[in-house]
Amino acid sequence: MLQRQALQGRHELVPMSRSACRWKSERQAKKSVSRAKSDIVVDVRIEAAGDGGIQIQELDLQRCHWVAKSCQRTSTPYLYISSSRVFSGQLHRPYVEDDVPDNEENVGELLARAEHTVAESCARHLILRFGPIFSYEGSNLITQMLGPLREGDSLILDNNLRGSPVAADDGARVIMALLDQLSTGLEPWGVYNYGSSDTATYYEFAEALLAAASQFSDFSSSAVQLEREPEGLPPLSRALDCSKIRNTFAIRQVPWRSAIGDLVKHYYEQQEGAGNG
Repeated sequence: MLQRQALQGRHELVPMSRSACRWKSERQAKKSVSRAKSDIVVDVRIEAAGDGGIQIQELDLQRCHWVAKSCQRTSTPYLYISSSRVFSGQLHRPYVEDDVPDNEENVGELLARAEHTVAESCARHLILRFGPIFSYEGSNLITQMLGPLREGDSLILDNNLRGSPVAADDGARVIMALLDQLSTGLEPWGVYNYGSSDTATYYEFAEALLAAASQFSDFSSSAVQLEREPEGLPPLSRALDCSKIRNTFAIRQVPWRSAIGDLVKHYYEQQEGAGNG
């Protein structure tokens, strides 16, 4: 998610693959952090796994603890990327940073525990909660929806849970802006929210996706169907209040819909390239 901006010369990136971060001991994690000699550690492991549908394990939380302790020892800032899924969605207003994580589902509890571990173990921490990340590659909202549609399947999606999706490039923009300002000596440690300026349900997101994809492929009118919600089920929303990150870092929200067209185009170009390969 960071590579494109990092290659512009603003910051030198020392990337680590997901497999390289599967440490079995604190010593291994400490050695990795030490060898990188980074001014700031950016950890996207758990958020990427969660958005990609990979099950988060207890060991993943333990690894957060190891990295946080390593950063604490060397006084290295730890920028940990989290998710709006720490919240249940039952609040009738956008969530602010001080709201207590209340998602009782397993993934929500694990994400909240990871945040707590980072905050308790490293004084110079910055926790950034994103809405669902989407891109044209990897496993995320776009690929999980367009994949079945390309195979001729239909999607049955609910219209009950509302959120603030974030295009990967927009997420990278936000992270790079934080790194720019942290490199000047600013020390605004704590929790921050970022989501797009417009919210959407899964069904609304799929409708926009289908409209953009229709110029590349033919879909039936029933390709995306609305799932009937049980009577009396209250609507949920994981929308994020982003005034704190705007007031602290001057980072403004952008609409997710503006990114859909280019990402869908890149998705089909990649699929065509893979097919020709």
